[in-house]
Amino acid sequence: MAHQHYSWEKLDNSANVFPVIADENMTNTYRIAAVLKENIDGGKLQEALDIVLPKFPGFNLRMRSGIFWYYMEENGKPAPRVHEEDTYPCRYIHGSRNNSYMFRITYYRKRINMEVFHVLADGMGGVTFLRELVYQYLRLLYPELQKRYGDGLSAETSLNREDSFKSSYRRKSKSVYERTRAYLIKGEKLPYDGFGLIHGYLSLEELKSVCKGIYGVSVNEYLVAALIQAIYRTHARGISAHRPVRVAVPVNLRPFFDSITTKNFFVMVSAVFYPQDNTKEYSFDEIAKIVHASLKSQITKENLENIFSYNVSNEDMFIARAVPLPIKNIAIRLIYTEKALANTTTLTNIGAITVLDGYKPYIDKFNCFLSFSVGQSIKASVCSYEGQLAFTFSSAFVDTSIQRETFRQMTKDGIHVTIETNGVFE
Repeated sequence: MAHQHYSWEKLDNSANVFPVIADENMTNTYRIAAVLKENIDGGKLQEALDIVLPKFPGFNLRMRSGIFWYYMEENGKPAPRVHEEDTYPCRYIHGSRNNSYMFRITYYRKRINMEVFHVLADGMGGVTFLRELVYQYLRLLYPELQKRYGDGLSAETSLNREDSFKSSYRRKSKSVYERTRAYLIKGEKLPYDGFGLIHGYLSLEELKSVCKGIYGVSVNEYLVAALIQAIYRTHARGISAHRPVRVAVPVNLRPFFDSITTKNFFVMVSAVFYPQDNTKEYSFDEIAKIVHASLKSQITKENLENIFSYNVSNEDMFIARAVPLPIKNIAIRLIYTEKALANTTTLTNIGAITVLDGYKPYIDKFNCFLSFSVGQSIKASVCSYEGQLAFTFSSAFVDTSIQRETFRQMTKDGIHVTIETNGVFE
């Protein structure tokens, strides 16, 4: 019998940590969802996935563990089964189920959900795949779209699988990571491992005019500031110079280093706020200025290069060593936990999602969100589509005062916010 040969690929620098730390409690998955104008036909969605998946070598993969490292190899199995959503989002993706794929597709009413194990791709790679899946699904339903666009992937879709960390890496660098612990939010958790979602939809135009016109900050800085203020207002007692509020902000490195990879290519910076004086009331304007200064100084090409150069040189030294995987895993877990506890929460903004004109009439909106991680049981995620920004909280807590305070600031600034939840808080 001929031996089947599968192509394989190494994990990129930021992916090395995910298989080590992922489990039922910390799934390291994220979701990007497309909400269409009509209810989803599950059969057609499966058909679309069967057609699209073979065209994406970067998603047609399964995880393997060698003696010294994890790696990914081509997955020769049929596409994972699409089904109606019946559990909480962002559950652990078991390698042994799901036909060994590291992503899953579900649907609910008008919504198509794509959940990705972070090893495969960051938000950028996830959007690329979901968009092509939605295109293909719509072409199966509407033959006129098929006539107009044909059956191939659209021109803007990259299949590039370069490890841009390696190709952009220049030199060794000192550690740039914060070692002091941040203030960690605690509270009563939702029962049965509940996963609470609150989406706020707002006009990007209104938001931009407030950011520029009133505060002189970017959209991202404004959103981070609103989140920090909300945490400070609701948890002021525990926050101090020794336990600051630190919000991790992933930065997409592609525009800085001219990359079109669909693998992970991002680093984390953190916006830091620690009250010099706990009796003082900080105005939103003051917090926005602190965040602006904090992020602006870090989001420079040079600093971003320092961050990932440190990661890459460390990894080269460590991953390359002939230390058996179980021992490496213990060390990676310790390093990860230390880094994780240096942040209060995460706010990720995957930016504007664009679709080709012909498909726009069928697509209502997009949203995205992250699963929880060590010390971070509430997180915020942002994306926008056709002038509407979706700001989503995923939370394991019963209390929703952080969410309320964040949206209250936006409303106070004259931004109209429409709220949707997944009903677990009721």
